[in-house]
Order: sequence, then C-alpha cells, then structure tokens
Amino acid sequence: MSDKKKFTYKDAGVDVKAGEELVTSIKDIVRETHGVEVLSDIGGFGGLFRLDFKKWKKPVLVSSVDGVGTKLIVAFKAQKYDTVGQDLVNHCVNDIAVCGAEPLFFLDYFSTGKLDQKIAFDVIKGFSTACKENNCALIGGETAEMPDIYKTGEFDLAGTIVGIVDENNLISGKEIKSTDVLIGIPSNGLHTNGYSLARRVLFDKFSINDKPEVLDKTIGEELLRIHRSYLHIIRKLKAIKGVKGFSHITGGGIEGNTKRIIPKDLKLHINWNSWDIPSIFSLIQDIGNVPDESMREAFNMGIGLIAVISKDSVKSVTSTLDKMNEPYFEIGHIK
Repeated sequence: MSDKKKFTYKDAGVDVKAGEELVTSIKDIVRETHGVEVLSDIGGFGGLFRLDFKKWKKPVLVSSVDGVGTKLIVAFKAQKYDTVGQDLVNHCVNDIAVCGAEPLFFLDYFSTGKLDQKIAFDVIKGFSTACKENNCALIGGETAEMPDIYKTGEFDLAGTIVGIVDENNLISGKEIKSTDVLIGIPSNGLHTNGYSLARRVLFDKFSINDKPEVLDKTIGEELLRIHRSYLHIIRKLKAIKGVKGFSHITGGGIEGNTKRIIPKDLKLHINWNSWDIPSIFSLIQDIGNVPDESMREAFNMGIGLIAVISKDSVKSVTSTLDKMNEPYFEIGHIK
C-alpha cells in the first residue's frame, strides 16, 4: 500500500461543500428579486429571463459591467459587508439608466481566498436589496474560492447588468449644443471611486472608527455610504422635453465623465463654486494637500449625476426635482 499523502480539493483550499451550503442559504433572498420573467432558479448553468419584446417598437439591450474597487478594503477594515453589494448594483444600474434603459437583470461574480459563508451571505443580501429597489432580477452569479490569489478575509466583486430601451428613446447626448445647462444632482459621498487616494490619505492619520470633527460619522461609516441609484430621477427627467443627456459621475470625475456625452466640438464650463463641497472631500484635500486638479479627477466632489438640458427646460426640470424633494444645483453650461 502506498504511504504517499492524499490530497483533496479541500486540502488545496477549496471547500465545495461550503459553496453548496452558501447556494442553499441564499436561495430565498435571491428569489425575492424574481418576477414571472425569471424562468430559472439559482444554481443552474445559466439564468433564464423571458422578455416580451412586443412592448418595444425597436428594442435595444443595454449592458454594463463594473466592480467596487478598493472600497472593499474599507469594508474589510470595518468588517461590514452588507453595503458593497448594493454599491455594485446601483453603480451598474446608473450606467445603463443614463442611456435611457430600464434594468432587467443582474449577475454577480464573488471571488475570495477562503469562503466565509456569513460574509458571502451579507454581500449577496446587498445585491438582493438593491435589485429589489431597482426592480431588476438577480438571476445568477459565480462564487470562486481561490486561496492562492486572495488572502484570508479578502474578496473581490464584479457585476453585470442588462437592461432595455426603445431605440427611439435612447439618450446619447448627440443633440447637446452650446448654451445648454448642467444640472447637478448630489452624491452622498465618494460612491465607488477615488478610494485608493482616500485610503492613502485618511488611514495615514485616522483609524476606521475615528470620527473627525468635520464629519457626522466615523471614517468607516462615511466611506461606506452606499452609492446612490439615480434610476428614479432619470425616469422622471427623461420624459421632459429638452433633457438631452445624463452623465453618471464615476472615475474621471465631473469633467471626465460628462465629456463622454457631449459632441466633440463643444466644451464644458463648470462653476466649481456653485455647490457646497461635502466635508469628506475637503478633509481628504486638506490632510493630503491634494491639488484641485487631482481631487476633481479622482472624486465626484459631491455631484453624482448631471443632466444636460436646454435653457428652455430648466424650469420644468427644477420643478420636477422640487416635487421629488431632490436637491440640485445649476453647476455650469456647454460652450
């Protein structure tokens, strides 16, 4: 009989049984996101979504994929995992909503060194919460255990959203012209961008539970504020004549993202003094002695969504936002 040591998959760091138990534990919260369009249950080889294309004259599918970035490191430090899943869904939803699309379904990728079922459950519960809030289905995902890539307690996330819009209602920004106005809708913090710079500056001076005088929350709570979904605002505003484009302010900041939707021969004029910069950004800039240019490139600076509208539609847009109790700022124009 051979005396060689026997190695199993579990010995190599991959616990198949733990993965199966996770799938069982999340079935109920995932099913809560399903409507009659979802034909498959979690755990299958593919997610099945039945779509009635008769509702659209010229249906166009719109998709986007993204991650949460190094915001995850803040979650590791705070040992709080139920918000980053919401961040990811809302980020992806915003990216297709600015094109005029309605979200249909979402799929996630969760990769980790060693699967902790409690952590994974919290993350996936966040996916489910945000999917319900955005009226889209969580129809599938992948959980990968890779001990040689991630340290214990670490994981990474990615997500894919698929939505639909009638081709006639696509929002492309091609009608934007000089003198059009920029209406900014506030963010509630960093959202999911600029965390490499923020962590480098803040954690050199503060711990995760410290509460600087200029903030009303601890560093951890402030940095883990959930990335807003702007879907409900976009739904209202896109129906108003003269609303020509939307910009979701993520990596690259206000200018970098809004340039993506305006014709090449036009430029942005941003009045950086037209809104109050939230305290978290001022704190980062002051402590790190970060130049304005770097701040504006890395962060949203308190503006999470921009609507580009004609001068004639300003009153209609602002009146609609007032009725929704949504704050806004006129932050510049097209020139």
